[in-house]
Amino acid sequence: MDEQIRQIAERLRGLRDVLELSTGEMARNCGIEPADYERAESGEYDISVSMLQKVARHCNIPLDVLLFGEEPKMSTYFLTRAGKGISVERTKVYKYQSLAAGFKGRKADPFIVTVEPNDNPMYYNTHEGQEFNMVTEGRMLLSINGKELILNAGDSIYFNSALPHGMKALDGTPVRFLAIII
Repeated sequence: MDEQIRQIAERLRGLRDVLELSTGEMARNCGIEPADYERAESGEYDISVSMLQKVARHCNIPLDVLLFGEEPKMSTYFLTRAGKGISVERTKVYKYQSLAAGFKGRKADPFIVTVEPNDNPMYYNTHEGQEFNMVTEGRMLLSINGKELILNAGDSIYFNSALPHGMKALDGTPVRFLAIII
């Protein structure tokens, strides 16, 4: 995980350098707190997918370039076999598996997300657009703008992802869900 975060941080710095922006300018342009952006570029802290999505959207580049360092190439279809999506482990708690990393010009970003159980406070995140989540295994506590909901396997929810939201695995077991970020 630490190496993946360092690589993503390096790609963020490289993009900012190419655009000839200071860290403050990049943060302001992308709607990110400057201190949060600087921590992300340091490679020593977790980098949220929502932050990377803000940077990618502002800079008009695919999210994959920041996450995986690769430009999507497919435009007709992109097949992801079971368990074979490109993974990024943001922390020991969250693991994202991209299901469409190779498709260029995507209008949505689908992931299989695994959340490990932990005793830490829930991490909240916001990003532009909307999000669809469908639990495939386990149970999760989902908080959206202060409203707490429990989702079981088979349950789904569609919500405004600009509102603060966070997920937590319940029952001491991991939860897996399909997340589509639009």
